[in-house]
Amino acid sequence: MQYGHFDDDNREYVITRPDTPRSWINYLGSRLYGGIITQNAGGYSFYKSGATGRILRMRFNGMPIDQPGRYLYIRDDDSGDYWSASWQPVGKPLDQYQCRVRHGLGYSIFEAMYAGIESTFTCFIPRGQAFEYWSIEVSNPGPEPRKLSVFSYAELTNDWMYRQDLENLQYSQYIVRMSYHDGMLRRRNFAGEWNECYFGMTGGNVVSFDTDRDIFLGPYRTPANPLAVEEGRCSDSLAVGDNACTSLHTTLELAPGEKRQVIFVLGVGAPDEEWQGFPPGREILAEYATPERLSQELASIRDEWAAHLDGLQVSTPDTNLNSMINVWHAYQTHMTFNWSRGVSLIEAGDRDGLGYRDTVQDMLAVTHSIPEAVEDRLDMILTGQTEEGGALPLVKPLTHNPGHEPTPTVEEYRSDDVLWLPITVSNFVYETGDLGYLDKVLPYADHGEATVYDHLKQGLLFSINHKGAHGLIQGLARDWNDCIHLGTTGESLFTTFLFYMGLQLFSQLAAHKGNDADVAWCAEQASEIKEQIDAHAWDGSWFLRGISESGGKLGTSAKKEGKIYLESNVWAVISGGASPEQAIQAMDSVYEHLATEYGVMLCHPGHTGPDPDVHLSLIVFPPGHKENSGIFCHSNSWAIVAECLLGRGDRAYEYYRSYLPARYNNQAEVRQVEPYVYSQFTHGRPSPRFGQSRNPWLTGTASWTYIAATQYLLGIRPELDGLRIDPCISDAWEGFEVQRRFRGKDLTIRVQNPDGVQRGVQSMTLNGQAIEGNLVPVAQLADTNIVEVTLG
Repeated sequence: MQYGHFDDDNREYVITRPDTPRSWINYLGSRLYGGIITQNAGGYSFYKSGATGRILRMRFNGMPIDQPGRYLYIRDDDSGDYWSASWQPVGKPLDQYQCRVRHGLGYSIFEAMYAGIESTFTCFIPRGQAFEYWSIEVSNPGPEPRKLSVFSYAELTNDWMYRQDLENLQYSQYIVRMSYHDGMLRRRNFAGEWNECYFGMTGGNVVSFDTDRDIFLGPYRTPANPLAVEEGRCSDSLAVGDNACTSLHTTLELAPGEKRQVIFVLGVGAPDEEWQGFPPGREILAEYATPERLSQELASIRDEWAAHLDGLQVSTPDTNLNSMINVWHAYQTHMTFNWSRGVSLIEAGDRDGLGYRDTVQDMLAVTHSIPEAVEDRLDMILTGQTEEGGALPLVKPLTHNPGHEPTPTVEEYRSDDVLWLPITVSNFVYETGDLGYLDKVLPYADHGEATVYDHLKQGLLFSINHKGAHGLIQGLARDWNDCIHLGTTGESLFTTFLFYMGLQLFSQLAAHKGNDADVAWCAEQASEIKEQIDAHAWDGSWFLRGISESGGKLGTSAKKEGKIYLESNVWAVISGGASPEQAIQAMDSVYEHLATEYGVMLCHPGHTGPDPDVHLSLIVFPPGHKENSGIFCHSNSWAIVAECLLGRGDRAYEYYRSYLPARYNNQAEVRQVEPYVYSQFTHGRPSPRFGQSRNPWLTGTASWTYIAATQYLLGIRPELDGLRIDPCISDAWEGFEVQRRFRGKDLTIRVQNPDGVQRGVQSMTLNGQAIEGNLVPVAQLADTNIVEVTLG
């Protein structure tokens, strides 16, 4: 079943049926002021933080699941009939209510036609601003004049701390103070300082208003049937305590063919005075709340996203891949970079900070697009590393104090956190060409300081200092899979292979710096760990997942459940820790035991009870759910990378297609979540929900799948000396083209596959001149370039 379609020319996803299987959302704004909006205008807004700066209230896991939100009501003042500018909350019958929702990059537009009235409701947050637009254009295409009312409605938080607001009612129900003056609403509460927001309108006169939620809605009513809208007038209520809302009411008289526009503005600050450097809201309305300025600001957002995305655009035989890479997948990687795992319809706000491993990986996919922002974030996350080399599990940007953070105990460290740094730092250095970044001095989280280069080495030393009984790297609190507890001194093969990879990447950086001693040191350490891998890691047809502190094995054919795990096998290949024969056998075992039509499961068979040797918190999940033999999409990207490194493009592409969101656009009832973004996981084969996806948007799936698709399938990888062109594609592809901006130069890369191979560059030219090998030298690039590649 299809609920919408991709409009790649306008970089929008157009929803033609608003009764989607689950809420399909969009993100608005920036890290200063952001918001979430669903296809039915549900969602919430926040200032700097979804946990401590919540402006609009959201009740998670309610029914309907995306209410409350930003609502505009239209009322026919002659008939008394009313509806909403988005299908919900009123929910008129869809055979009478025609609508289309256009989710764009940083904005959403709701187009509707009901009872002979057309409306267009546009919602977005201007660049660099701490307010949001709700604009509605109302048109009368009919032959008779119409008398209409327009009402706004949103439910404000009483306290910006979302838990205080929703849970501590004996406190939060008594603190809100609303006022109205000269057409503008003001909400205040005192939390050590005054927290302020305002709401105003242009394009009509305020006829009535409400600031008390319960009075606007009426007893035992919901946003589907507000008493004020039904009666055609608000009560001019002023909320002091209980619950606040923002409703302004205006009237419109439309002649035949006439159109009117009303612009509502919600922002942080006060109506008539400055607040924390923000101008008075009334000045914002005067400057910004005009149709001309609104159009300019919307165009500015579109231009900003065009600049972010134009640096990597593709044209391949797979139109679904094109739609994702060129628009929505790229956009999703920016949202994960902006908000980590903190603000969605899944995360209520408890994860208000930057998970260390999440953040390091999230930077990978946006480095080519926003290198300056990535450098700032990379600096901050490096200061979350402690002097002994481990990392704080969570870095809170608003309160992080490098040099003064408490040092975690060894039982609190995650063994993989700092081992992602060599991957991301290398990617940054190779994308920007800034080898000098390695010499930048940054403090540690607890005490001391070091260059970025030495931060990386200290992370490797941390792993060396935490080897277990078999000479493999200890799992500590846990590794990437938070549901596996091998014990502090138990050994993780996943972390071991990640460490092996880190040694190679650090060795390359050392070589670029001319540090031969560190190159030799890396070779010595790699040899030592490889010897232990060869002695203890192989189970016969695949690699173990880990060895617990009691000596028990996880991911072994000797057990009935959890015989094989995905993570250790793919990273054995990616890191080069597997022999060529082991790499082929391991990935063939993955394909045999873990691959499904919807993606690759994390383990098999699923666990139905405790393991006597390993503590597995994943057993709280039924088999087929999340880490317990679910399809954890993040790790699927690594399977793509591993198969590409083996030169098996058909299988890599099969894996890519299996969980590609756009592939399910015409089968939305199967996947259920948005067909334009990746999700954290899909229910695995043992689950009765097999194929249904969950936890979309803020997931490591976004960054790593982008890397898998662009750097491994399409094979365009940055190196210090240029761009490596090493595609690994389906042999059915005749070729593809990529537009790539690299260090200020524009490249058109045209790949031809006349012999139908999966991997291997036969010849390459740069601006008509033959190039030896498959590296495009940065030193030979002009401002604009044509790269012709022939596979064979």
